[in-house]
Amino acid sequence: MLLATDLDGTFLAGDPEDRLSLYQTIAAHPEIRLAYVTGRSLEAVLPLLADPTLPQPDFIIADVGASLVHGDTLQPIQPLQSAVDALWPGESQVASAIEGFELERQDVPQARRCSYFCSPEQAANPALLDAARALGCDLLYSAERYLDFLPQGVNKGSSLKALADWLELDADQVLAAGDTLNDLSMLSGEFKGVCVGQSEAGLLEATAQHSRSLHAERPGCGGILEAFAHFGFLGAHGIAAERRQAAQPGKSELVMVYHRLPYEEYRGADGTLQRRRPTSPNGIIPTLLSFFGDGRPGSWVAWAVHEDDNEPFDTHTTVDAERYPKLTAARVKLSKEEVDIFYKRFSKEAFWPTLHTFWERATFNEDDWQVFCKVNRAFAERTALEAAEGATVWLHDYNLWMVPAYLRELRPDLRIAFFHHTYFPSADVFNVLPWRRQIIGSLLQCDYVGFHIPRQVENFVDVARGVTPLQTVSRQNCAPRFITYGCAVGLERMTTAVDTGSRVVKLGAHPVGLDIDRVRSALENPKIREMMARLREELSGVKLILSVERLDYTKGILEKLNAYERLLEENPELLGKVTLVTVCVPAAKEMTIYDELQGQIEQAVGRINGRFARIGWTPLQFFFRSLPFEEVSAWYAMADVMWITPLRDGLNLVAKEFVAAQGLLGGSGVLVLSEFAGAAAELKGALLTNPHDPADLTQTCYLALNLPKAEAQARLRQLFDIVSYNDIRRWGDEFLAGVAEEAPQQEGAPLVLAS
Repeated sequence: MLLATDLDGTFLAGDPEDRLSLYQTIAAHPEIRLAYVTGRSLEAVLPLLADPTLPQPDFIIADVGASLVHGDTLQPIQPLQSAVDALWPGESQVASAIEGFELERQDVPQARRCSYFCSPEQAANPALLDAARALGCDLLYSAERYLDFLPQGVNKGSSLKALADWLELDADQVLAAGDTLNDLSMLSGEFKGVCVGQSEAGLLEATAQHSRSLHAERPGCGGILEAFAHFGFLGAHGIAAERRQAAQPGKSELVMVYHRLPYEEYRGADGTLQRRRPTSPNGIIPTLLSFFGDGRPGSWVAWAVHEDDNEPFDTHTTVDAERYPKLTAARVKLSKEEVDIFYKRFSKEAFWPTLHTFWERATFNEDDWQVFCKVNRAFAERTALEAAEGATVWLHDYNLWMVPAYLRELRPDLRIAFFHHTYFPSADVFNVLPWRRQIIGSLLQCDYVGFHIPRQVENFVDVARGVTPLQTVSRQNCAPRFITYGCAVGLERMTTAVDTGSRVVKLGAHPVGLDIDRVRSALENPKIREMMARLREELSGVKLILSVERLDYTKGILEKLNAYERLLEENPELLGKVTLVTVCVPAAKEMTIYDELQGQIEQAVGRINGRFARIGWTPLQFFFRSLPFEEVSAWYAMADVMWITPLRDGLNLVAKEFVAAQGLLGGSGVLVLSEFAGAAAELKGALLTNPHDPADLTQTCYLALNLPKAEAQARLRQLFDIVSYNDIRRWGDEFLAGVAEEAPQQEGAPLVLAS
């Protein structure tokens, strides 16, 4: 069968349960072909194709019948489109013919038709009809406001008939659905038809005597479901069987959804599955775990690798019964191959470089995208089972971009919030992604989307505007919370809510904070105090420059090493008096994309030490391994200069960890921070540097080494005040407060689109 449906008031309307049921019925039955038949232009339909909750149409009849395209390729349906083209005189000819009628052209996209605002008095002017006939056009007047000049004989009904004939379908295999007089040509009685509930009175009156037209009771999708049952599509009991209920709610009022478990799983010597604390020194997991430190109940949804089908799989485990007694881990079963493709290959080879503006390094693979979507659906299904009725679901980062779309379909009742931990680039970079429409369409299913800083919020809004029409609901100044000028990622004003037409999506800037107590505990550890005393003795008379980062081309490691070499070369008085300690956390073994970078770094380290080392003094100490957080904290406390120079970074928690360690001990260390790190918009008091400028890298590091102690202490006090005040608790509370806050009301008139 072919379901040919109008959009506004019909396929996009109705009770949420009816919409879910119809959309799932269509998805479950490939034999149902779907055609959007709309007064919108094709350009205005494109945003709907980015909505992952809607079934994708096989065909689109747009512009009140004047445009006929395939739903997948958006290419014209030939020879149907050619026949319409031959009848159209052209926009300029229509405009010239009606110059004297003082009609206002609608400022919406149009093709092979001209649409005007028109009063009933103007529409009744016989001269207007004469002008249309002279052009070889038909006039269509609707809603006592809209006037369309169309190719002669072309309307929704004629184009639908042409499509049905081209598909070799008889009239009984077509169900046409509409709600206004604009749809009358489809519901003339040739096809089976339905006027959905709350249809325009004129349409109901015009079709009252049509035996093949059903006047449904339920509006929108509910009326189409009534028609399916009334006309016996899918069998007498087909629809009843297909009506699916949303997933049954769970018990968690707050569900944290992150790609990794809050602990590491590994196989012990005896082959049993065991766990240990995360080893990353600056990962987000400890930060998120600390949010549950006060006994807040909830679920943590994450993947777990499971290969042996003969071995039982536990979907639920405790996280830490002592520290987090009310937090449950809900495990999503994935194979090692799925994890390797979803995370270690696709996410890191396609999305990571694009997000960080290195799009030329990206590799796009459609098969990998399908695995990515499959994994995201599995996360959504597990989340739907965990969340209580009306619960808040807090999703984390780009690995789970498609979860909101699947989750909204499964659980329309949920409040979905998404926090984007990585950088979000501008539209000219993000738009290289082949799946940008699906990704943005999914994120716009959220109630709240948060980023670290205003610049990333505004980049997201610009990208979304290229996918779907948005109305700005509210904006706010970025100062005094954020730096507005003098920083590469600064911004004066940011958007805080947008209206997509179906929901208001709130937006916020929330730089992730620290668990200050975690840093304090590390520094109070007796073993760490011993380590600090030993380092203080070893570094006597030498200034320590510290660098801590993961192995990644976005971190600017090689650029920093080259700048350090230049620093020693141009300032020989520093020889023997400074040392650079770099802690570089290696990538997973499967991530071969970093092999070349690792080789280049090792060559640079060898070259610098070979060139400048003296007996008793090594200019560069490079630790190519992961160190426990407590040990890293000791290095933070001893550093004179913290040199953090990513080429692009969403935030950078290392900078905050350094500030916290120094501030808790009353130190005077200087933070040199890339102005392309998100934290640069927040951490007033840092010395900002441009990592793309070798001279600036060198000069700013030299300035930091020679900064007067009083100024260094003043800068650190300012930084510590920011970091200690905006801690992890405040970050979490402010984010969830933003989620819970009622959406602001739309100001001004909505965008007008004729259906």
